[in-house]
Amino acid sequence: MAKKSKIAKNEQRKVIVERYAERRAQLKKQLVDPNGTEESREEARVGLQKLPRDASPVRVRGRDSIDGRPRGYLSSFGISRVRFRDMAHRGELPGITKSSW
Repeated sequence: MAKKSKIAKNEQRKVIVERYAERRAQLKKQLVDPNGTEESREEARVGLQKLPRDASPVRVRGRDSIDGRPRGYLSSFGISRVRFRDMAHRGELPGITKSSW
């Protein structure tokens, strides 16, 4: 189980990313616009730099949705490898079977 403070901080990052997503996309579009001037590109670059660090989606950590484990996270299921294995063995994940060959 991860520390509650780490889980809370990650949730706060998700909120900040969502808040700045539209502005960030607008600045990125302006940055790569082929019809834009050098001044507008420079303005977009500076605008991106002025956004908060936590506004970048890269800073959001993938964590187990149940206990917050940060390592071994399977994004397609939203859980960690340890919990995935337990749930698969108990038959709680539809369509998942233990492989044997």
